[in-house]
Amino acid sequence: MPKTFKIIITGQVQGVGFRPFVFRLAKKHQLNGEVFNNELGVIIHLNSSDAQLNSFLKELLQNPPGSSIIISHVFKTIENKLFSGFKIIKSKQQSQLNLPLTPDFAICSDCKSEIEDPDNKRYKYPFTTCVNCGPRYAITKKFPFERENTSLSEFTMCDNCLAEYENPENRRFHSQTNSCPVCGIHLELIDNIGNKLGIDQKEIIQKLAELLSEGQIIAIKNTNGYLLCCDANTEKAIQTLRKKKRRLSKPFALLYPNLELIKSHFSISNTEEIALASSVAPIVILPIQKQINSLKLDLIAPNLKQMGVMLPSSALLELLMIAYQKPIIATSGNVHSSAIHSNNVEAQQELSKIADYIVHHNLDIQFPQDDSVFKFSEEQQIILRRSRGMAPSYLDYHPKNGEAILAMGAHLKSTFAFVPNQQLYVSQYFGNLDNYDVLKRVKNTILQYIDLFETQPETILIDSHPLYQSSQLGKELTTQWNAKCIEIQHHKAHFASVLGEHYLFQSKEKILGVIWDGTGWGEDNSIWGGEFFMYENHKIDRLTHFEYFNWIANDKMAQEPRLSLLSLLNKKERVSIREKFTETEWNVYIKTIQAAALKTSSVGRLFDAMASLLGLLDISTFEGEAAMLLEQCAVNYKQTDYLNLLEDIEYDKVPSQIIIQNSKVQLSKGDSKEKIAASFIYTLMKCIISIAQKNHIKIIACSGGVFQNAFLAKHLHFLTVNTDIMLIINRKLSGNDENISFGQLMYYQNIKP
Repeated sequence: MPKTFKIIITGQVQGVGFRPFVFRLAKKHQLNGEVFNNELGVIIHLNSSDAQLNSFLKELLQNPPGSSIIISHVFKTIENKLFSGFKIIKSKQQSQLNLPLTPDFAICSDCKSEIEDPDNKRYKYPFTTCVNCGPRYAITKKFPFERENTSLSEFTMCDNCLAEYENPENRRFHSQTNSCPVCGIHLELIDNIGNKLGIDQKEIIQKLAELLSEGQIIAIKNTNGYLLCCDANTEKAIQTLRKKKRRLSKPFALLYPNLELIKSHFSISNTEEIALASSVAPIVILPIQKQINSLKLDLIAPNLKQMGVMLPSSALLELLMIAYQKPIIATSGNVHSSAIHSNNVEAQQELSKIADYIVHHNLDIQFPQDDSVFKFSEEQQIILRRSRGMAPSYLDYHPKNGEAILAMGAHLKSTFAFVPNQQLYVSQYFGNLDNYDVLKRVKNTILQYIDLFETQPETILIDSHPLYQSSQLGKELTTQWNAKCIEIQHHKAHFASVLGEHYLFQSKEKILGVIWDGTGWGEDNSIWGGEFFMYENHKIDRLTHFEYFNWIANDKMAQEPRLSLLSLLNKKERVSIREKFTETEWNVYIKTIQAAALKTSSVGRLFDAMASLLGLLDISTFEGEAAMLLEQCAVNYKQTDYLNLLEDIEYDKVPSQIIIQNSKVQLSKGDSKEKIAASFIYTLMKCIISIAQKNHIKIIACSGGVFQNAFLAKHLHFLTVNTDIMLIINRKLSGNDENISFGQLMYYQNIKP
């Protein structure tokens, strides 16, 4: 008589076609039993012998569904029960949720083929999905992942869809997002004064293509939120979009119809190609190395020689690109710096101020997300934004102490991290918490998580900056839930994030933490941002830092690179940049410097100063603009005879002023701005190596927004690759403030007070 086994599979195993896979595998092995989802993962009951079980498990673990990620599996014998055949049964949640949340998946090749086939019932259906693709996290209401627990619960499958759902040989066998034109989601096209255009569903996409070609701006509700779109070669449309969105010069992303057209416009690596075509379907930043006459490059990415491009992430966007066959601008559906819209009523109200037409649909989005953004340094992936297709589960860390923890993250590029069980969830990117809508989105999402996981945090971790909205919200929630509140220094959280990513808390060797960014409140009440820490035996100590210089004009300093340059030049040299200011500004800022009490070590502001010195930018129109222009300038230098701008200078703290002074001297000697930009970054790299060697440290961990500079990452790698130094940077999370929430958690769980 066969035994009865219970198998528990944990990981990213719901919403990926795992139960249909198990069903077919059991049939193949001629085993009886059942499979279902629950709050832990996928549960399998089998009648089998030990040998049959081993054979079944071997194949299951070696060839699982492509979108699944198995973290663990356990099995045991249970009370004997004889099954007749093998069945997928309805899932029931019996305790609190304790499994990863599955991210959204870009449209698969099979679904692409169907929507292009006139003989297929899903021809031109904009919400075509299957077990391998479609929204998951975006439409989740609760778990286990069953249709009734998602936004699709509002749509009853027609007989044909139900037949597919029940057919083990069909790709949509137990596909929870299954729908078709008969029973599925409907589009609605409305102009910006509220008039509905009475157009057949299948004709809406073609109408959109016509409107784009006429220079109209269109807001389109994708499965993760609204996009604002216009033709990428229509000057008036792009200028109007910039003005109305209040995004004066920050680059726009482009949506391309296919990989072939991208390759004809850009020289892309195999790694970049794989990323573009992946299930994440991210925006990938590509260097512009060719003349592209069909694009208004100077308007899409002013003054830059790189472009963010992506492929369609959904059937809706795929159909639009099939109809249009040209690149379009596809940027987040919001006014600049506010939260991406996902609600039809709010979108009609707000986006009608920007777009000429709006495309709604009647599928509710539970968790709106911006597109993820990558760029590459050689073959190394640098995540600039971790959002759609990646959030929220962090699968490489598994808390075990049972304490419910909420980490509130930073103020810019906000995320939160939540540990309600034995899983870690790092939210999608939200943005700048100065914007009330973004702050409200963060708070609402936290409350959704509390409801979803049926757990309130016992401990809330906040940044030590008293004015961060994330910290203030954290304190508010601490009072509301009677939780413990702990402050964690910003840059130590950055350092802990990269240590946590690379499993280095148990290291027996000392580790140098190099944390460079724009701003963060320091433990001495200065603004830190150019920090060198040492990690050893679960302790982090500040080893040294860039020399302090005056922080002036509060937030204006981060927006005007000329102010950083003014602060870093000595009294005699300041007059050389007098022309960058009006007479009134000059008098005010000189007095401000003389009276300044607040100091900073910020490398982000040092990059700003260098950009101003080289004449690249004096006043920014978006965060990070000066650093982007400086990186581009450095990339344009094709030689390798870099200057060490600190040659023969002994220092305990890196002398920022001397770097600027020496750069100014070289500029006056006739060296090109490209050479000085590259030499500036080279000098900073040499500082890292020098401090590591001086302190006999062979592991260097880098984090902070500055390390998203691909030129810096690439050449620092080259400097260390053939040495005994191990270099690590953030790879699974963004290097910028998005990783602060994860770092706060890592610090709290691994660093001794």
